[in-house]
Amino acid sequence: MERRQRGVSAGLLLLLYQISQVGLQNIPSVTLGVLVLNIFLFLNPLRPLAEACLSVNEAVHRKNWQRLLLAPFHHADDWHLYYNMISMLWKGIMLERKLKSIWFAYIITVFSVLVGVVYMVLEVLLVIILDDPSYGMNCCVGFSGVLFALKVLNNHYNPGRVSSVFGLPISSKYACWVELVAIHLISPG
Repeated sequence: MERRQRGVSAGLLLLLYQISQVGLQNIPSVTLGVLVLNIFLFLNPLRPLAEACLSVNEAVHRKNWQRLLLAPFHHADDWHLYYNMISMLWKGIMLERKLKSIWFAYIITVFSVLVGVVYMVLEVLLVIILDDPSYGMNCCVGFSGVLFALKVLNNHYNPGRVSSVFGLPISSKYACWVELVAIHLISPG
């Protein structure tokens, strides 16, 4: 995993601008806290990315379980942070208002850990099914898995909506899955 540059950059500046456009007073407390935590850890990472990323090899075989907590809140670069936090901003505003702050904080906490567990289970299954041990070495960071889970939850609470994926109208019920495949095809890894 490559080291990213620390400090203020284009993606971070754009993120701060977007947050200012929404207005701090319009962002619910837990959503704002998640944004602040992710920005803070981007500027002051607890560990270098190579020591924060989540993999089967590091977490299971080397018993470095703290990576389950570190990986979701570290980002590869400023654009990774930007896209994840813009998504968090909009999903957080919608869901936190609907679910209330305590329940939303609980969901974020549970999703942050469970996404890592599911990631490792899938990687182990790939190792077994494809007989390729390299899948156990794949290392990930970022909040994308939590955001995907929040999108599924948002679709549950707001049924019947239609999303546009590459200009095609798709039921929001299925849009998150189409987006997941599209992201994988556009940006594998």
